[in-house]
Amino acid sequence: MKNIKKNSKLTAYNNWGYAFVAPFVIVFLIFSVYPVLRTLYLSFTDLKVMGDAHFIGLDNYIRVVTDKFFWKALWNTVRIWTLNIVLQLGLAFLLMMVFSDVKYKMAGLPVFRVIYYLPNLIAATSVAFLFKTLLDWRYGTFNILLNQLFKLFGGRYAPIDWLGDISTAGPTIAVIQSWMWFGNSFIMLMAGVQGISKDYFEAAAIDGAGRWTIFGKITLPLIKPIMMYVAITSLIGGLQMFDLPFLMSETASASYGSVQTVMMYLYKFGFTSGTVQTGFASAIAYALFLIILSVSLLQIKLFNRKDK
Repeated sequence: MKNIKKNSKLTAYNNWGYAFVAPFVIVFLIFSVYPVLRTLYLSFTDLKVMGDAHFIGLDNYIRVVTDKFFWKALWNTVRIWTLNIVLQLGLAFLLMMVFSDVKYKMAGLPVFRVIYYLPNLIAATSVAFLFKTLLDWRYGTFNILLNQLFKLFGGRYAPIDWLGDISTAGPTIAVIQSWMWFGNSFIMLMAGVQGISKDYFEAAAIDGAGRWTIFGKITLPLIKPIMMYVAITSLIGGLQMFDLPFLMSETASASYGSVQTVMMYLYKFGFTSGTVQTGFASAIAYALFLIILSVSLLQIKLFNRKDK
């Protein structure tokens, strides 16, 4: 009898846990799960702005697949992201190799970690305004400095419209993106390296292994999970690129068509006055989700294949 009463008290006591978890679950269902399901439903309708939504089946998805402007926006996104990820991960890997090398024994890692991560803490609006000012083709500091440098060596410099020219707008935004995010990748990779026992590195160094052998045979295999995490999160963030291209480009500029990303294309039909087509925008969102999911699964498969 006492055990029954004790168990009933414990059950009543444990039930309080549901009360503490309930606020989070309710907020999560309302602001995360419901919008996702609602967007999925709208992607099968002809909803424009307000009013009734009529079910039209796969028409919106067929329109996405056959829309050349969607594929152009996707190509712009991939092109900018590819250059961004090469520079971002390349610099992060280089710094990781320097700071993890037992022969260099670089000091001051916490200080450098903070310095490298600082650009990631600056709001995208501030970064966009800063670089739009610095890269202005008439009065920008960057062009002025290049002009002075050319004059110093007796040459002539024609100002470049870094954000307005088709050939330079995309690469410029990619470089700025990599500057913002390489610190985050560096911290992730260094966290993986610091999780490796130093005994491996010291034993390899004593055996006479070179830094490239140590990096290729010890460091890379043991930080593969972190590398996969960085690769997948970089892919997700890259294909959802919106803030910098949107803030640093002008709709009327010649370069706008070369930097319009998928998210900017979605924004056009989802939120821009005069072109709002909510059903079509929802289909774009899910099409992008399916692309990201497919490429992420491919990345996971490629990473796991190397283990066999």
